[in-house]
Amino acid sequence: MNITRHMILSEIETLDRLRNTRLRGHGQPFIYRHADLQLVQGVDTSTLVPPQRYVLSGTVDAIREIANSFEDLGVDVFALNGALLFWTDDMDPWGLPIPFLPPIVEESFERDEKCVLLVNDGMHRVYTARMSDRNPNVIVVKGVSKEYPYYAYGIQDGWDVIQELAELPNIFQKKDYRDPNSYKALFRDFNAVFPGIQAQRKQSNPSHIKE
Repeated sequence: MNITRHMILSEIETLDRLRNTRLRGHGQPFIYRHADLQLVQGVDTSTLVPPQRYVLSGTVDAIREIANSFEDLGVDVFALNGALLFWTDDMDPWGLPIPFLPPIVEESFERDEKCVLLVNDGMHRVYTARMSDRNPNVIVVKGVSKEYPYYAYGIQDGWDVIQELAELPNIFQKKDYRDPNSYKALFRDFNAVFPGIQAQRKQSNPSHIKE
């Protein structure tokens, strides 16, 4: 990958943008407007709970490619203190950049009311950090209204049961949805504040990395 330009937003600007995140449904409220957002450095990934049972190998490979490319530029993508925005030589230099953020982790209350730190956005980034024996920086969100929880429960058996797949089978229980009939209403729309961050995960091109 040939990176032609990049910039790293400050922690303050990154968190301020994320505070403007809306829900997809329920009248599209600003889900984080009154929440506590904090960037936490060097988090042990075993303390984070995955929300899904799989990662896609193409996306993991793309994240490793990004990490290697930025290592050559002196940037550690697992130790970011703000959003990394970059352009490659096959992109419009005046177009929107590719966003790469610290994983977003949200305080979540599970079926038994136990509070866990659930990986909201960044499942593949956290997994890749784990496979590289890294403790990544993450953005922790606390104090979200219980009326609008994350749309899936955490995987009870944690990272030990996560499968790395070349592609997602047609029949596969990806997540334990809180409400299988209307879970999309609880999506956090990060695309509106960082365009491209929620692109299709099954694409291996780095410009299509969601997590």
